[in-house]
Amino acid sequence: AHKDGTLKKLLEVNGQAEGHSYDYDLIVIGGGSGGLAASKEAAKLGKKVLVLDYVVPTPLGTRWGLGGTCVNVGCIPKKLMHQTALLGQAISDAPKFGWQLEPKVNHSWETMTEAVQNYIGSLNWGYRVALRDNKVTYENAYGEFVGPHRIKATNSKGVEKFYTAERFLIATGERPRYPGIPGDKQYCITSDDLFSLHYCPGKTLVVGASYVALECAGFLAGLGLDVTVMVRSILLRGFDQDMANKIGKHMEEHGVKFIKRCVPTKIEQIKEGTPGILKVTASHTENSVIIEGEYNTVLLAIGRDSCTRKIGLERIGVKINEKTGKIPVNDEEQTNVPYIYAIGDVLEDKLELTPVAIQAGRLLVRRLYGRSAVKCDYVNVPTTVFTPLEYGACGYSEEKAIEKFGDDNIEVYHSYFWPLEWTVPARDNNKCYAKIICHIPDKERVIGFHVLGPNAGEMTQGFAAAIKCGLTKELLDSTIGIHPVCAEAYPSRSMSAKEFGALHYVQSAYVQETLPSTSSPVHTAQCGLSPNFIDFLRLIFQKQSVLGGE
Repeated sequence: AHKDGTLKKLLEVNGQAEGHSYDYDLIVIGGGSGGLAASKEAAKLGKKVLVLDYVVPTPLGTRWGLGGTCVNVGCIPKKLMHQTALLGQAISDAPKFGWQLEPKVNHSWETMTEAVQNYIGSLNWGYRVALRDNKVTYENAYGEFVGPHRIKATNSKGVEKFYTAERFLIATGERPRYPGIPGDKQYCITSDDLFSLHYCPGKTLVVGASYVALECAGFLAGLGLDVTVMVRSILLRGFDQDMANKIGKHMEEHGVKFIKRCVPTKIEQIKEGTPGILKVTASHTENSVIIEGEYNTVLLAIGRDSCTRKIGLERIGVKINEKTGKIPVNDEEQTNVPYIYAIGDVLEDKLELTPVAIQAGRLLVRRLYGRSAVKCDYVNVPTTVFTPLEYGACGYSEEKAIEKFGDDNIEVYHSYFWPLEWTVPARDNNKCYAKIICHIPDKERVIGFHVLGPNAGEMTQGFAAAIKCGLTKELLDSTIGIHPVCAEAYPSRSMSAKEFGALHYVQSAYVQETLPSTSSPVHTAQCGLSPNFIDFLRLIFQKQSVLGGE
């Protein structure tokens, strides 16, 4: 193989050709969380690294600095604006705790966005300094492959430079999708525009039911704005639908309006301004009904598209999913072209979360340059949706658990709870919700964790570690809770969903005086409980009836 040149060709394909001189050991395309983490890790291991990052402006001209979506137009500004809305709720609660406030408390959108953008600017600067300190070369330029091991970098002035590298890492992320209807790019905004918007958006229509849509709708409503969400099908696709529906109900109870089974077909401007007035025409998905409405702002949050179609991947043979633009990789984040790797939101069938991209990037580099064999574990990754009632999750949704293991092999335990902080202002009783999903054949191992309530992310992070260690229902029940906190809802207090359903059946049957005889086999078929337990429940309801209970 060495004599006929086959070995040399194989090494060249893998980016390891003997004696071949490249400009860089690694070129990272994309300066988001994952790309930056990987580049700094490679530099620490003594490699020569170049980072190319360029933000294509939105149709309205919005652009931002180094750091990617999370820092500039995602997690960071979203959480800060969510916190702004929570402070508004705290102000509303404060008089019940004795705080004497002025009759009217106003919020300034301009002050909030300026403070948020100032903080983001400090992070942008910090990332540039960190790259410099780690001796990583950074160029604010758009990267595009022009041939094997060769890339073109074009800056904002159109100046082109060409570089070669032994290996490349694609970490280009995603951008918001537009529906392709008249007026969408001309008049609508996306999350890429919202967090730096220089004026209050006013009456807002949020199109979409993704976590981005509901988070934005939630904090905008929390600021006192008139908010409507237009939903094509279901809320929070891919998440546990029991939890998703509870979130939607809570948002409706707190003033967010929902237009369901509708999609926009046209956006027109009625009046210019900041904000102006827009006319939205929409059609029902199940019939021919057309609806119209006027709003100051239309925020599109219908999904995101991978930034992979315009970086020259076809020139070097990297395969992508033609429908989604996602890049298939093996368990080491390697594409079908051996010297090209990918991490983050561009990956097919992987979680689109900042910490996942960071972890994958660091571990990849350590395998390439640090003699490590540790791979990124994409299983049981915790996440939180920052809707007004926060939602934390780790592991399987109830739907996915049933699909994978079968209904008979899982048990769902759940309970409602009322945070102590909410009792004095007497709000949202029995709205917070705790649920775990257990795999019965595996000693009731916890395979799904879900919580709705304040600080859901803080709770979920801790439980995620326990789940990765093999947490079971028995272990959870034996854990002594901290009092009085929301996480206390998990040990021991929960009832299984099957028990709850059976209890409801028995209670309803007793009220209707139709509870079957305990000798009848109908018990198992109707409610899944033993005759002895049926008799026990009958006794409970009889006592409640005698004592005047409900």
